[in-house]
Amino acid sequence: MEQKAVKPTETKLKPKLFSVMKTYTKEQFIKDVIAGVIVAIIALPLSIALALASGVDPEKGLYTAIVAGFIVSFLGGSRVQIAGPTAAFATIVAGIVATEHMDGLIISTVMAGIILVIMGLCRFGAFIKYIPGTITSGFTFGIAVTIVIGQVKDFLGLTFKNAPIETIDKLKEIGLCIGTINWQALAVGVLSLAILIFWPKKLEKIPASLVAVVVCSVLVQLTGMEVNTIGKLYTISDSLPHLTVPELSFQKIRALLPNAFTIAILAAVESLLSCVVADGMIGSKHRSNMELVAQGAANIGSALFGGIPATGAIARTAANVKNGGRTPIAGMVHSVVVLITLVALMKYAQYIPMPTIAAILFIVAYNMCGWRNIRNTVKTAPKSDIAVLFTTLILTVVFDLVVAIGVGMVMAALLFMKRMADVTEAHAWIDIDDEDTDPDNIALKKIPSNTRVFEINGPMFFAASDKYRYMLSDKGIDVLVIRMRNVPAVDAAGVETLMRIVKRCQRHGVKVVFSHVNDQPMQIMEKAGFIELVGQENFCDHIDTALARAQVIEDQIQPIKA
Repeated sequence: MEQKAVKPTETKLKPKLFSVMKTYTKEQFIKDVIAGVIVAIIALPLSIALALASGVDPEKGLYTAIVAGFIVSFLGGSRVQIAGPTAAFATIVAGIVATEHMDGLIISTVMAGIILVIMGLCRFGAFIKYIPGTITSGFTFGIAVTIVIGQVKDFLGLTFKNAPIETIDKLKEIGLCIGTINWQALAVGVLSLAILIFWPKKLEKIPASLVAVVVCSVLVQLTGMEVNTIGKLYTISDSLPHLTVPELSFQKIRALLPNAFTIAILAAVESLLSCVVADGMIGSKHRSNMELVAQGAANIGSALFGGIPATGAIARTAANVKNGGRTPIAGMVHSVVVLITLVALMKYAQYIPMPTIAAILFIVAYNMCGWRNIRNTVKTAPKSDIAVLFTTLILTVVFDLVVAIGVGMVMAALLFMKRMADVTEAHAWIDIDDEDTDPDNIALKKIPSNTRVFEINGPMFFAASDKYRYMLSDKGIDVLVIRMRNVPAVDAAGVETLMRIVKRCQRHGVKVVFSHVNDQPMQIMEKAGFIELVGQENFCDHIDTALARAQVIEDQIQPIKA
């Protein structure tokens, strides 16, 4: 009976919600509701804080948690993923809003969503793993640094003379205005930081960020402290998310395309990383391509309904798992609870002190920076990897994420090619070594007297082309056997090198025999005309066959020479 091929579950384009509902129980529903409510309580102050760090009104962070959170849970490829605004986007969004305003952010986010959907439909989920960990660690730590620098002003209560946008300019402004510290704001910030650090050690069930917001808001209002609050700096709205369609033009789309790609790549990397972490916690397997489609739809929805870019939030996802959430229902409950809170309690957000928001973002930055990974990389990794990491980190802080990822990928690619070239080699064999016990080792084979054997190890590509030059200089032979069992792939430069070898051998009357050419190199060599040039009979499937063919050629040549 003919068997049908079964696609791996991770490649399916089917939302996890539709799969888990087949075995859903009342007991799990109760657990999901409890987890969803707890995650919503965690998400409330974080969403507001991340919106402010992104340079937009506080309610837009809640819009993102509501719209994007619901869509990702409904369509996503993970059982427990919680989506919403994250710190990774804060500096990118702030830069776009400062230069292109909200219309520019909406267009960029919608285009990013379309890119993510296309990536998912084209099964690009597996390709995200090819972004080196050093680059991810570098730009993540860089983003954390930019968040910290961006919140120093509110934490210290500084009065800026200018309104800098770039991180380095903010750092300079902090230095120029350090004399304007508001000591009351600093006291509130330090108290908030203390609560955020020490509260979880005593009572983890109630989110420390919520405790810090409530305690410090009450303190500032009761004591009349001269501290900036959200209400003093922003207009608070408790209106529901509503559809917003910006004006489009080809010029805008072309100008904002780089921002869209940055948002899309970052959303893809962070969401799939969050899925991998969640898989390890619950012993499941996410569907990466479906997750990308869901993230794309979520970003489109978030942008059109007044939100900002969204992705999977690792900390909120972990909280969901720890509190019993095991299906996408928990994420949908989280969105509904945030929506109810927006309508019922958003008016009280005006009392939240800005130093408290800054303290929350300090903790977010610390948790996301991954300093332990960087420490381990510095201790154990090659210097080239360390160079990629710190280059990406510095460029993220000094310039932006687009430059950082671009330069980091180019460096990583060049270094990878160098490593591949370093491990690619060609050995010449002419003698028998009786001490070698590998039955397939050429050193144990009887090589005809006027035959030279070269064994190539590693991929033949342009960066390794200089490794084969000395194969061209061997003239005093009748047959050259090129063994390619350990050559997994050949590129255009590798084919060109082989062609030069064959033609040079022909000019000197040397016959070339190929042994054990793998599928990919064979396809490329056939297209390049090697079959016609060398002859089908000189392509052998094993070294024994190749050596026998070399002996036949020598036997034919010797009488002619004599």
